[in-house]
Amino acid sequence: MSRIIPKRIVSLTCSNTEILFALGLGARVVGVDDWSDFPPEVKGLSKVGPDLKIDMAKVAALEPDLILASLSVPGMERNISALERLGMPFLVLDPKSLYDVFRDIEVVGEATGVPEAAHRLVTGLQNRIEAVRARAHKAAHRPTLYWEWWPNPLISPGRQSWIVQMSELAAADLLFKDVEATSFVVQESQVLTRDPDHVMLCWCGTLQKKMDVSKVAGRPGWDRLRAVQAGRIHCLPEDLYGRPGPRLVEGLERLARVVHPEVFAEASIVS
Repeated sequence: MSRIIPKRIVSLTCSNTEILFALGLGARVVGVDDWSDFPPEVKGLSKVGPDLKIDMAKVAALEPDLILASLSVPGMERNISALERLGMPFLVLDPKSLYDVFRDIEVVGEATGVPEAAHRLVTGLQNRIEAVRARAHKAAHRPTLYWEWWPNPLISPGRQSWIVQMSELAAADLLFKDVEATSFVVQESQVLTRDPDHVMLCWCGTLQKKMDVSKVAGRPGWDRLRAVQAGRIHCLPEDLYGRPGPRLVEGLERLARVVHPEVFAEASIVS
């Protein structure tokens, strides 16, 4: 029996949307979550609510033959139970690493009838990663990076985040790679004690527009940090680091240029 290829797809999170479009499936996407904003073509699609509060009635009204869900953010599990009650075909992605993202791309490609496109996409991404890794590891120094997802309370990624892997590929070390968590609340004293070489601000959601290097540098006691003294506080776009999709590789390339400008000198970047 031939497998039914879905023609009407709804994506419940921005990373899934980006995977679908990167696979050339944009014409089949009929609805997306409210936060999906890339590529620009998604602006004209029906919206089904924010990823943590999907309106299942809107999803059902679009008559999808595949719903692409995710567990990449705590709270998304509520969508899964709602989808089960809805009784429509769905696929759940739950990546923890770059390699999980590649696996997910292959899974989506298989489920949508474009396995060859998925293989080409993954191969291209892997080649770009290897190019970064080979070049970054020529650097003489391996800096430590304090990543900050949220400023109040301070939230940083831990060992179970793909940020660990991205940092290592860029010849750097996540400051809290020893903490067994995807992300966790950090005490300022922990940051001050570990004294990172770089501070990477990558605040989530609407806080992206409020990232302010001077305010972070002015936190009590932070003037003692090597990163602050050397002017190494960087503002990074969350869509290149917080979304487990193909653009994580673009984020990796940007990260490598930020932490090793001496190796990537000709590829200037504003941070």
